[in-house]
Amino acid sequence: MSKVRFSALDKALSREVIKVDELGKKSEIFATNVFNDKAMRKYLTSDAYKAVQDAIHNGTKIDRKMADYVANGMKEWAMSKGVTHYTHWFQPLTGSTAEKHDAFFETFFDGSDPVEKFGGSQLAQQEPDASSFPNGGIRNTFEARGYTAWDPTSPAFIYGTTLCIPTVFVSYTGEALDYKTPLLRALHSIDDAATSVAKYFDKNVTKVTPTLGWEQEYFLIDRSLAKSRPDLILTGRTLLGHSSAKGQQLEDHYFGSIPTRVLNYMRDLENECMLLGIPVKTRHNEVAPSQFELAPIFEEINLAVDHNSLLMDVMQKVAERHHFKVLFHEKPFKGVNGSGKHNNWSLATDTGINLLSPGKTPMSNLQFLTFFINTIKAVQNHEALLRASIASASNDHRLGANEAPPAIISIFIGEQLTKVLEELEGVSKGKLSPEEKTDLKLNVVGKLPDVLLDNTDRNRTSPFAFTGNKFEFRAVGSSANCANAMTTLNAIVAQQLIEFKKEVDALIENSGLKKDEAIFNVLREYIKQTKKILFEGDGYSEEWEKEAEKRGLSNFKTTPDALKAKVSENSVALFESLGIMNHVEIEARYEIELEEYAKKIQIEGRVLGDIARNHVIPTAIKYQNTLIENVKGLKDIFGADYSKLASEQINLIKEISHHIEAINSKIDAMTEERKKANALGSAEQMAHAYCNQVKPYFEEIRYHADKLELLIDDEMWTLTKYRELLFIK
Repeated sequence: MSKVRFSALDKALSREVIKVDELGKKSEIFATNVFNDKAMRKYLTSDAYKAVQDAIHNGTKIDRKMADYVANGMKEWAMSKGVTHYTHWFQPLTGSTAEKHDAFFETFFDGSDPVEKFGGSQLAQQEPDASSFPNGGIRNTFEARGYTAWDPTSPAFIYGTTLCIPTVFVSYTGEALDYKTPLLRALHSIDDAATSVAKYFDKNVTKVTPTLGWEQEYFLIDRSLAKSRPDLILTGRTLLGHSSAKGQQLEDHYFGSIPTRVLNYMRDLENECMLLGIPVKTRHNEVAPSQFELAPIFEEINLAVDHNSLLMDVMQKVAERHHFKVLFHEKPFKGVNGSGKHNNWSLATDTGINLLSPGKTPMSNLQFLTFFINTIKAVQNHEALLRASIASASNDHRLGANEAPPAIISIFIGEQLTKVLEELEGVSKGKLSPEEKTDLKLNVVGKLPDVLLDNTDRNRTSPFAFTGNKFEFRAVGSSANCANAMTTLNAIVAQQLIEFKKEVDALIENSGLKKDEAIFNVLREYIKQTKKILFEGDGYSEEWEKEAEKRGLSNFKTTPDALKAKVSENSVALFESLGIMNHVEIEARYEIELEEYAKKIQIEGRVLGDIARNHVIPTAIKYQNTLIENVKGLKDIFGADYSKLASEQINLIKEISHHIEAINSKIDAMTEERKKANALGSAEQMAHAYCNQVKPYFEEIRYHADKLELLIDDEMWTLTKYRELLFIK
């Protein structure tokens, strides 16, 4: 009997529900641990408050003296809530957040005059070791200096007894070493570009803010059961394990009654989120057993990205209190749906208008069509880059698996908007007659007020779908930092809007067209140019793969192939022209992501070999020996007649030997391929070798191990089984 497995089962089955106390109305406790506008008004001088607001809204730098005033107010607020330490909280290219805690407490060199101190210099900048984080060759290993710098647009918050200050992270020479820095630059670019275009329709618009609403899917597994699986602990997914007889085929988990223990976890998590100002609103069971989803209210993208990164950390910490393990891996279990993180994106003006929402007048609908069609054009121009933005070793398991969008980027807009674009395409080129203008505005654009949020059925197979007043980027993985996809999306749309304005202005100036006519003419051409990216059908079908290839759309099914788009000439020109990243930063990220891919496959290969040889094979041999003893006993009792009586046991012994031999030989071959991959000179070569030469052995080894799981006595099997991991609540 496996002591670890059955001990874990005993613990999981005897868990008591952790009591959770409500902290009060959500509206009353919301953001009480955030240094937000309310807290700043109370703890900052009027000049300091104004300086922070100018920095948030206008990008104005805060001088050193004013930073001291802000730091003092922030410290007093934090200490009033029992805080003892502060940290610069940042998002290096590791996929997780980072922090180094320092105490407010200080003394003089002789230990005298202890005091709580926190000044502008500590607020504005710190110096973590840049060589210890992924840098893609930007830093030599002996060059350690890097800087974190305060981002005033994302408010400081308290977690536990620590004041957390959101920051960017850059190298000594100024290159971005994090996700936040390029995102902030991309948001600045799209603000400028979208504001310029929005002024065609409303001169009062002075700022456009991209918004994001993410949907976080995740699995909750009992902590003891998770700990009994080395693969779950070390890789985030099960590398072995036969499917449970019951999985998700009855569709009885989706939107079902939330288990009590899980519900209390969710309540506890929501309390923490409310205190931290994370506006979570929706919770429900997802499709797969033990899979759930959490979603917030839309926010400005920089804040939304910070909140999602913070949430993923908080989810793990709250899970510990409830004896759960949260799994963010896109495919932790074979045979049931994996997890995504749909990114719902839109653009909002400072006049209160959602630019991707149809309006009530022809003019507001022309504005909607302008941003709607330009987004489609941007995605078509850079579909390979958008695919690269969501590429990872874990997301490769999910994309194109008939449970998530395919690896081919396409856009779904629905039947009604398709007809509108077709009618708009038929508009005459050049100047419009008064009758044509009236017909266009009343019969084409004027129809849009009737567009409802749910005017068409949703297409779950589309990676990028319009859903009434926003675009939903459905292909983002559950473990991903949203900043990667959002930096790319906002960059490509910004570039497209800049190009659109140039074309419209040129028509107005050179052709004598009026503004509306010029806009219609440019949009009409864009509609003709973007047909290949629009697809309303089944993205899972083989027919679509063939059709997409005919259309010239990329279909990168693996990360090493997909990432190449990041360093293409067009992509480098895009990011450099907008000042989002220079070629050094782009190439560094390409290198880092290739290295990360290779390392993850390397770790999985080593863990798989370890489990197969140290768990599966010894258990198989032990059970085989039991069978052999049984056959020997039958022979002793029945003599020559034993072979008929023991035929099933003998066949089973042979079958076990076959699977053991196959596992051993495949592990040996996989190990040799790993050695070859490790000897290659570049990250690109290594990533491709791990993808094409090492990874294929995983399924072959798994096949034989999973067959043994079905053959061997359940009491002997050491690894916690799928039925236990997924169905013990």
